[in-house]
Amino acid sequence: MTRRDADAESQPGSFEEYAEAYETAGFTDWLRERAQPEWSNATSHQFTRELGTDNLDDEVFRRYLVQDYAFVGTLVGVFGHAVGDAPTMESKSRLVDFLGTLTADENDYFERSFEALDVPEAEYADPELTPATQAFEDLLERAAREGGYAETLAVLLPAEWIYLEWANTVEDESPSRFYLAEWIDLHANEEFEAFVEWLRDELDREGETASPRRRRRIERLFRRTVSLEIAFFETAYDPDGAMDVAGGEK
Repeated sequence: MTRRDADAESQPGSFEEYAEAYETAGFTDWLRERAQPEWSNATSHQFTRELGTDNLDDEVFRRYLVQDYAFVGTLVGVFGHAVGDAPTMESKSRLVDFLGTLTADENDYFERSFEALDVPEAEYADPELTPATQAFEDLLERAAREGGYAETLAVLLPAEWIYLEWANTVEDESPSRFYLAEWIDLHANEEFEAFVEWLRDELDREGETASPRRRRRIERLFRRTVSLEIAFFETAYDPDGAMDVAGGEK
């Protein structure tokens, strides 16, 4: 048994047990606890700490941003898939609104940052994907293709929630480089926080009515997303390093 599995097993093994032990907790609270210690490792990673204190090397952030830009393209597609699966028009509308943010505000940020970091268009338009990015994209696409609305939320929520949490941790910092400061601002604001809370509400509802077997699948997808977020950060420091990203679902 790995340390990750051992820490997860220290939590109530089923959502029913967790809900009985923590009466006010929701399904997504259980998912976050089941993802420990990797959840804490992702939300307080060296990358995010150095970003907040303005100590992040430009070359590290440059590599990260190129991979993230490629990843966002897949993320947009998966959010689009979620729009089709969403159970209500209100849910569809909320997801469409966020798609607008990804394709407008964030895209403008990427373009200005690439220019400041001297990243040529050829490099970010068609980059060589790292194993971590490939594994992350594969997970997102498989969750959307092979599952339903809940499975798609199981990978979208942690991908956004982790960013909200680390950005809120460093939001009082003031990096001098605009591309670091604005990356924090994009993820530490009331609008983004409200969207993440809405995603949690959606998955809370889906999870509470799911069968035990489906809950376990959702849990595995959630935990895998968290582990890949860590790999994504670490690859920015060592793109040629041997990253263990092949774990997949058990």
